[in-house]
Amino acid sequence: MNRAVSNSGARLASLYASSSLSSSSLATEAWDGRFRLHKPRGQHLLTNPRVLDAIVRHAALRPGDAVLEVGPGTGNLTARLLAFPVNRVTAVEIDPRMVDAVTARFGALDMTRKLTVIQGDAMETEFPEFDVCVANIPYGISSPLIAKLLFGAYHFRTATLLLQKEFARRLVAMPGDSEYNRLAANVGMVADVKLLMDVSKRDFVPMPRVDSSLVEIRPRAAPPEVDLAEWLGFTRECFGQKNKTLGAIFKQKRKILDLLKRSQRTERCTGGGIILGVLDDDRNDEACSDEDEESCDRAAGFSTEEVGAFKERIVSALASTGLAGKRPSKMSNDELLYLLRLFNQRGIWFQ
Repeated sequence: MNRAVSNSGARLASLYASSSLSSSSLATEAWDGRFRLHKPRGQHLLTNPRVLDAIVRHAALRPGDAVLEVGPGTGNLTARLLAFPVNRVTAVEIDPRMVDAVTARFGALDMTRKLTVIQGDAMETEFPEFDVCVANIPYGISSPLIAKLLFGAYHFRTATLLLQKEFARRLVAMPGDSEYNRLAANVGMVADVKLLMDVSKRDFVPMPRVDSSLVEIRPRAAPPEVDLAEWLGFTRECFGQKNKTLGAIFKQKRKILDLLKRSQRTERCTGGGIILGVLDDDRNDEACSDEDEESCDRAAGFSTEEVGAFKERIVSALASTGLAGKRPSKMSNDELLYLLRLFNQRGIWFQ
């Protein structure tokens, strides 16, 4: 047998063996000592070899790819990624104990030439260029991380992410579904999302309270013809009360005053001003009481006449589209985008 082939096979076997330790040892043991995993930080290690293999298969890696992994833990998924003929794997990990574990583990296997481990918060770390993101990410950063990937300056082919099952269902929801929300609308504007498979909570150590799902997020090749900052501001207003009709949402006094303030700014915010925050925050706006409308106008710095004229612009825009009686949770992105453009044409801005 060719010695190079033999050595390659031995190294591959070592990688897989090192990622298939017993669940009990993975619960507390790092490669250079012992430590306790923190559930509140989302530290749940995926230990089922079949699931780990399936994730890499679904990722559809190509030879020469640059791979980004967020939250490698002790390196079980990292081992599979390194076993594939990718160009490099960059792993971002906030816990210094995990960084030491991964570094020691693959240093002993002489795989550090293909692996870069960055210690830092994934939400604050500038990622290097990558083709594919493959990650079992902490549930607490699912929404902001997806926002960072899709609405930041990154250009990549696909992201294969293991997410909390309920969150994944909301991510792939369609208009009219009970789970449909701002998250799905915003992600659907720039990417195609597909549910790949479910993963039992029993495949993790320590076992989380909920099951997980693997999803594929594939950015669209052509960027949407929309100011994304304006779109995100618009959907925030719509989906804050997604089960109300648009007519009911936009007739609220506080919302009218807020939009009037934004629309009077002399400098408009463009796509470069996008804030990479949570995509699907829910909030309920309370309108000023009808009894105190005039004092509310004065407090906001506008006359009753100014507020009334601006409200008429909003009402007439809705009336001209026939969308006033529709609920955001049942509207397609095309319908929402059409309304946003009409609002903007009439000087109604959301950023």
